[in-house]
Amino acid sequence: MTTDPTRMHLVHPLDAATPIAVEHDHTYPTERGPLGFTIYRPPHAAGPTPAVVFVSGYPDPGLVQMFGAPLAAWASYVDWARRLAAAGIAAITYANHVPDDADALVAHLRAHADRLGIDPARIGLWACSGNAPTALGVLARHPVRTAALLYPFLLDVGDARAAAEASARFFFALPPLGVDDLPARAPLLVVRAGRDATPGIDATLTRFVAAARARGLEVELVEHPDAPHAFDLVDDTPATRAVIEQVVAYLGRALA
Repeated sequence: MTTDPTRMHLVHPLDAATPIAVEHDHTYPTERGPLGFTIYRPPHAAGPTPAVVFVSGYPDPGLVQMFGAPLAAWASYVDWARRLAAAGIAAITYANHVPDDADALVAHLRAHADRLGIDPARIGLWACSGNAPTALGVLARHPVRTAALLYPFLLDVGDARAAAEASARFFFALPPLGVDDLPARAPLLVVRAGRDATPGIDATLTRFVAAARARGLEVELVEHPDAPHAFDLVDDTPATRAVIEQVVAYLGRALA
C-alpha cells in the first residue's frame, strides 16, 4: 500500500478546537495572471502581526499531476500553518505557476501589508527538503527577516555539485546563487535529520552551514540525530515533537 504524502499530518498537530481563522480569498499578481494565497490568522490578533510564508520549490501543475494536490492543500502544510498561527504568527500558503512566484508573493505581502494586517518588517520563511533553495533565493532578493529550513537541500559551495545533481534528480528549483549572495542581516535555522538517507542532502547541508558561518552569517543548527527525512510527518516521538516546538519558538523569537 502506497502512502499518500498529501494526506500525511504533522505528528504534533494543533488541537482542532483552537480558533484559527482561515482566509482563502486573497490573490497576488504574477506574470501569468493572479494566483491565490491563504492566510491562517492568529486568534485575537491586535494590530499587524509577523508572518511566515511556506515556500514551495516546485510548480503546482507538476505537483497536481504527480500527487493530485498543490502543496498548499497538503495536510501537513495546513497543520504547520495552524500551529504557527496559534503561536501568534500569520501563516501564509499559496498557489504558484513556477517556484519564482514566491518572489511576487513576498513583494505583494510587503506592498499591501497594512490591508493584510501583517508587519512588512517581520516576514519570515519556512521550507523543507527541496523547497529550501527557493526560500534562500527569496531571502537573497527581498528584505525578509529569517528562514527556518527543515531537512533541507541547500546551495552548492565552491565546485560541489550535490545540490545541482539533486535538483536534476528530484526536480526542485535551484536558484543561480551562492552563499555570498545571502544577506548577513537574516539569521537562519537549519534542522538536520541525522538518519536522512536522501542522496545529496547531508553533503549540501554540511558544506553550506560551514561556508555560511565562515562568511559571518548567523546559522542556528538543530541536530535531530535519530530522525529520518520528513520526520515531522513520520516520526511521532517526544524528540520530534520537541524539535517542532523549537522551530515554532525560533520563528517567534526571530520575528519578535
